Amino acid sequence: MIVLDTHVLAWASAGDRKLGRKARSLIDRLWARGEAAACALSFWEAALLHARDRLDIRMAPGEWRAELLAAGLIELPVDGDAGIRAVGLGGLPSDPVDRLIVATTLGRGAELMTADERLLAWQHPLVRHDARS
Repeated sequence: MIVLDTHVLAWASAGDRKLGRKARSLIDRLWARGEAAACALSFWEAALLHARDRLDIRMAPGEWRAELLAAGLIELPVDGDAGIRAVGLGGLPSDPVDRLIVATTLGRGAELMTADERLLAWQHPLVRHDARS
């Protein structure tokens, strides 16, 4: 399973060219197998950015979420284990949403796709894919 960081989810759904061909191919392949996911917090983050005109998702956030879930995206809830795990992630940037997305990914034994340089550079065995490639 691959977990898409918030910006990657937005890029993938919009067909944005910021998403690299290799990344797009991997997402498409895993999505078709029912193995593409997003942390529930990504929908909160996307709605917040959309409300601040910092993310164009071309529809209301609730409609966007419903469309993605209907297309087969898996929504991963954030639970207490993820919250506790997020606190113990040494060396990870302090952004709480990033920490919870990573903690949720780790809790599922999944891989993460992101273009966030800080997450890509983080020294940890979590398998990450650069969304720009």
